[in-house]
Amino acid sequence: MDDSKGCHLSVVIDLSPTQWHLSADAPPANVYPLPLNIFLAQLLAFLNAHIASKHENTLAVFGAFPGKSMMLYSSTDPATQDQAIDANSYLPFKLVDSTIITRIMEELDELGEPAEEVPNSLVSALTKALCYINRVTLPTPSPSSKPGDGHDLSILPDPRILVLSVSPDLSTSYIPIMNAIFSAQKLKVTIDICQVYGPDSVFLQQAAHLTGGSYIFLERRDALLQYLIMSFLSPPSIRKVLSVPTQDRIDFRAACFCHKNIVDIGFYSVNPFPSVQLVGKTKFPMKTLQRLNAARPMLSAASWAPSRSASSTPQARPAATPAPGLISATNGANAALLGGLPHSATIGSGTPRTATTNGYRA
Repeated sequence: MDDSKGCHLSVVIDLSPTQWHLSADAPPANVYPLPLNIFLAQLLAFLNAHIASKHENTLAVFGAFPGKSMMLYSSTDPATQDQAIDANSYLPFKLVDSTIITRIMEELDELGEPAEEVPNSLVSALTKALCYINRVTLPTPSPSSKPGDGHDLSILPDPRILVLSVSPDLSTSYIPIMNAIFSAQKLKVTIDICQVYGPDSVFLQQAAHLTGGSYIFLERRDALLQYLIMSFLSPPSIRKVLSVPTQDRIDFRAACFCHKNIVDIGFYSVNPFPSVQLVGKTKFPMKTLQRLNAARPMLSAASWAPSRSASSTPQARPAATPAPGLISATNGANAALLGGLPHSATIGSGTPRTATTNGYRA
């Protein structure tokens, strides 16, 4: 690593008012309650530590609000507001603290108290962080430069993104977040995840694993600052010689494209009803369906009869060999993304299951 250059850190903060309200509930709802104001105080201390560790280090902070995302702070852009001179404070620290807190409070006040909260824009904020890294790593145009010179990753060695999440997974965000993972791999950007509140995130686990980052589930939320400094302060190049927590188990489940349920293995049932595929709108002629049905082996009525109970949780079913008339959609992160790693089919939820929704296998 070149000592003359700093490292870039982009932080994505999940600012869902509902989730932070639940996170602040006192015991017995939460053993370790963590209100938003205490979370921000510890986060700002971590951001100041990143800036203080090296003068060349750069920082960008993005906020994910319900229905929108925005940049809260960027060290590469000039300050938009005048800061009062205080002899007892370090100006870069004060600039970070005041800018981030002011922008967050303004956005939360603008949201008010809606009757129904829209889904959080965590994936949108993650995409903006990648776009920002892509912009700042572009080489400066010069008369001798050529259009196809590409990116200069030496400008920001070891760029990384830290996602601080408090919201559960949204099955509709599966495809966007996988696209973000592919972009991060191409840009050589490490994605670190800190699940501050809520259940383990299936998709964010995959994002950290596929980009070489760390996924930390916060068990002691009163020790947030210690988690951040010990796990996420060091850049990826230094982590090779440090003992950084890693994932012992990774959930590789994917989301069903039709019903948006998180399942182990999904089957798209090519039956006469409907004769149009739900996702790609592909039409299946009746003669083709009859030929496929005639070609598949006879299955027992017990294993083939569809369940009419709609459930978002995959239910265990007897093992059966998929017929040629069924299109099997295995986990998106198993073979396609990992290149057939030997552990990709065994780590996760264990025995493959099939979910049924509205009479169709998903």
